[in-house]
Amino acid sequence: MSLPKAVEDLLRQLTPQVLGVVARRYGDFTEAEDAVQEALLAAALQWPEQGVPENPKAWLVTVASRRMTDQIRRASARRRREETVYARSPADELVATAADEVTEDRDDTLTLLLLCCHPALSPPSQLALTLRAVGGLTTAEIAGAFFVPEATMAQRISRAKQKIAASGGTFESPPPQDVPERMRVVLHVLYLMFNEGYAASSGPHLLRAELTGEAIRLTREVHRLRPDDGEVAGLLALMLLTDARRGARTGVDGDLIPLAEQDRGQWDAERVAEGIDLVTRTLAAARIGPYQVQAAIAAVHAEASRAEDTDWPQILSLYQLLDRLAPNPVVTLNQAVALAMVHGPEAGLALLDSLAGDDRLTGHHRLYAVRAHLLEMAGDVDGALSAYQLASKRTTSLPERRYLASRAARLAR
Repeated sequence: MSLPKAVEDLLRQLTPQVLGVVARRYGDFTEAEDAVQEALLAAALQWPEQGVPENPKAWLVTVASRRMTDQIRRASARRRREETVYARSPADELVATAADEVTEDRDDTLTLLLLCCHPALSPPSQLALTLRAVGGLTTAEIAGAFFVPEATMAQRISRAKQKIAASGGTFESPPPQDVPERMRVVLHVLYLMFNEGYAASSGPHLLRAELTGEAIRLTREVHRLRPDDGEVAGLLALMLLTDARRGARTGVDGDLIPLAEQDRGQWDAERVAEGIDLVTRTLAAARIGPYQVQAAIAAVHAEASRAEDTDWPQILSLYQLLDRLAPNPVVTLNQAVALAMVHGPEAGLALLDSLAGDDRLTGHHRLYAVRAHLLEMAGDVDGALSAYQLASKRTTSLPERRYLASRAARLAR
């Protein structure tokens, strides 16, 4: 089913607002989320033909509330709760009450994100539940984005909601002392969502625009709600600066074009300007964090009109700072490239050797791809050829496999 873009955008914008009203009204996030999904489906079927109602939010709340009422009526085990609900709001007044309730000037996006990123859930479950409950994507869309059967994704989302319920999670903001850690998880989930869209880990396409777009939209919402949070601003800037390159990352055949070979005239100048402005203001005013440093690195790349004009010493310094703030093997991998660009490929290869025993990266295609690139810089054609071949065998992304195989084939001539 293909929706007009205006309707699709409206439904995704309204999803957290409607879910917030229904969840607060009935006190059950799990049931409310199911009811809102049914209301979204009804809107997707009816609005394109019948037109968008005058008050779309009230329409969705009304339909979702009816679904909740039906569920309560059917569940004999919840009869006591049913009596409580009907004592508060008789069935014949339900529609009017729902319509009145949506006039509240309240935004539940952040509360929903904090709940979907509950620490009892695994990162894949947090991501799936966020995309559905806050992003408004259907189970089928989420399954398609991650190349798993719809039934598998439905089970994952269902188990996630059950875990939240079992852990006592309710539709309310966590205690103030828990917010910083929960926000860290929220930002990580949005970061993962963007990364999966920008460089799909598997499948025939390099880009998943629906995921990058949704990650940017949700991060904008969090930034609007927490404008003084430096890491939220840093993450948004990082996404904008990275997504600005999207149009230049692939050729007409969908093949990957590396950063050094991209036509920078195809970069989105508006997004570049917004990202640089955002990270500049943030670094001057907020306590520095990993997302801000990554955004600063992206800004240095964006400010170079040609690849050869890139300020690699500054990028190396920023990676060294990032390594102190948030050390992990991917940071080391990227730092090795910057080190090679400043001090030569041998220096970069020496740093790569420090990752040899790191189980988090052992066997990953990116380790072999970076090694191949540095060996090629060093003039070791045989070593680079072997590393490119190993990297191409280990990636599950078809565009990356084609790119790495082409690099190997070029060296084999």
